[in-house]
Amino acid sequence: MSTPGHWKTASRLTQVGVGKDEATGAISYPIYPSATYRHPAVGESTGFDYTRSGNPTRQVLEDALAELEGGARACVFSSGMAALTTLFLHFRAGDHLIVSQDLYGGTYRVLAEVFDKLGLRASYVDTTDTAAITAAIEPDSRALLVETPGNPLLGVADLAALGETCRKHELLFVVDNTFLTPVLQRPFDFGADVVVHSATKYLGGHNDLCAGVLVAREEELGERLYFLQNSTGGILSPQDCWLLMRSLKTLSLRLERHCANALEVAQWLKAHPRVSAVYYPGLKDHPGHALSQRQTSGFGGMLSFRVDSRETARQVLKRLKLISFAESLGGVESLMTLPAVQTHGDIPEPERERLGICESLLRLSVGIEDADDIIADLEQALG
Repeated sequence: MSTPGHWKTASRLTQVGVGKDEATGAISYPIYPSATYRHPAVGESTGFDYTRSGNPTRQVLEDALAELEGGARACVFSSGMAALTTLFLHFRAGDHLIVSQDLYGGTYRVLAEVFDKLGLRASYVDTTDTAAITAAIEPDSRALLVETPGNPLLGVADLAALGETCRKHELLFVVDNTFLTPVLQRPFDFGADVVVHSATKYLGGHNDLCAGVLVAREEELGERLYFLQNSTGGILSPQDCWLLMRSLKTLSLRLERHCANALEVAQWLKAHPRVSAVYYPGLKDHPGHALSQRQTSGFGGMLSFRVDSRETARQVLKRLKLISFAESLGGVESLMTLPAVQTHGDIPEPERERLGICESLLRLSVGIEDADDIIADLEQALG
């Protein structure tokens, strides 16, 4: 049946915004840069009053993201960290959060350096170990925040088991779905309450915008997140909302290439004599491979690998030509970082060393270039 509710994800992505502008029939939904809106009369509204509270371009984007994830309501923000900060404002002093230990360093920073001072406590746990999460639950625990696959070591958490644990202990279950997107992983199917994205990454996909997303499974929580979004004001601009809508249209196609390239690159790296370990769930010997096969429809475009020394890692970064030595991930261009110094530099060194985030570990966001060219660049950089 050819109706929107029966379309597959690739079709729904391509159709984002189409048919929403009834006034003109524009295929590309217009940008509405207006800060305020004219009222028809006292007590009447067009549905839009002030652009922090609502904007037509943002509304179409938020509705599309909620529908794509299978949630009730989405809110978009000026960055992934703005989205997470707004989410953390849902809690109060004295509350306790359980958080993935294998997570983006900026999330650690805002919890440790901002919210800890406001009385919101966090424990960092190996979320690939469901028993460890249960052991970390305290009387004041209110939520579990999991990144899966993890960042940068690509650990895979059992979403079904974590969803069951959260229901049993009445914890809000929050899943950061940045690495896989709704194309490859659907956290609400496993009991998640909130899905988080740094839309700067795969959703945007072109390294040309900064954005964040929260999607709530239930309308009541969605209203609460909207209240916080409107109250604190970290909204995404209409221009960037349009850019993000445009990017979503090719997300499914891009991810096909990201996944195919990443597997090919991971297999090549695994055979290189200067590489001691490769972390990619698509490899059959990865501890989370079988689990990933059950709960995702693809392994993604992110991998990390460990070289034989700190000096080799720096040599690689200096010699790269096609691949850019740059932070971030998920764009069409391949990017490589040194997590211990860049993305995870705010995590205390003893904790980084315990986790294995040392200066011989490199993280690679595999782009959509020809895989042979990516591998050739790695080969000359490794020497």
